[in-house]
Amino acid sequence: MLNALIFDVDGTLAETEEAHRKAFNQTFAEFGLDWHWDPLLYGRLLKVSGGKERMRSYAGANVDDTLIDALHRRKTEIYTTFVATGAVPLRPGVERLITQALDHGLTLAVATTTTRANLLALLDGATGGAGHGWFKVMACADDAPVKKPDPAVYRFVLERLELPAVRCLAIEDTRNGVLSARGAGLDVVVTRSTYAHDEDVTAALAVYDDLSFVGLPDLMRLKSRIGWAEPPAA
Repeated sequence: MLNALIFDVDGTLAETEEAHRKAFNQTFAEFGLDWHWDPLLYGRLLKVSGGKERMRSYAGANVDDTLIDALHRRKTEIYTTFVATGAVPLRPGVERLITQALDHGLTLAVATTTTRANLLALLDGATGGAGHGWFKVMACADDAPVKKPDPAVYRFVLERLELPAVRCLAIEDTRNGVLSARGAGLDVVVTRSTYAHDEDVTAALAVYDDLSFVGLPDLMRLKSRIGWAEPPAA
């Protein structure tokens, strides 16, 4: 019933959003902008997937794409330098679940709207680089430019894994992520993150505060008991 686990990154593998928020604010200050994203505002902006898209949503339609690109490059430099130090650890239970899955012969993948540079820096810092070998497929914004809740990134992963959705399970933390996975026909479990703690994720099979007490046997029982359902209508 279960051959692969597909992980989201920001908020799922690690609580990265505060690091992202601070990197955005440092970038804005360096560029002489009067933009400042406090936690409340940032929580609202996170409803928009993707850093460039988030800045465009905040600044309005007339913002220059050249500026957005420059801001995003600098923000990525700040963020990757910070997380590569190990300052942002994996969330509780994540590494244990990954180890169990690999020991059991499951395939692992990543489906994220963040950049490959951000993901690799996180794996460098949080796993000492060991995490680079965990995932058969790491699909990032570079691979699926249309962001969640669009299912493009999950469809990309399923194509690369050469597995049907029925044999995979997605692990997410946000409503956009759940809708993206379900749109690709995947069952989903949610591990709530700080910024998405109150989001409506009723389309998920199960919702956990974190993965501290969730092991592979729990997910396999859940998958076998509930099985796969058709994705919800758009």
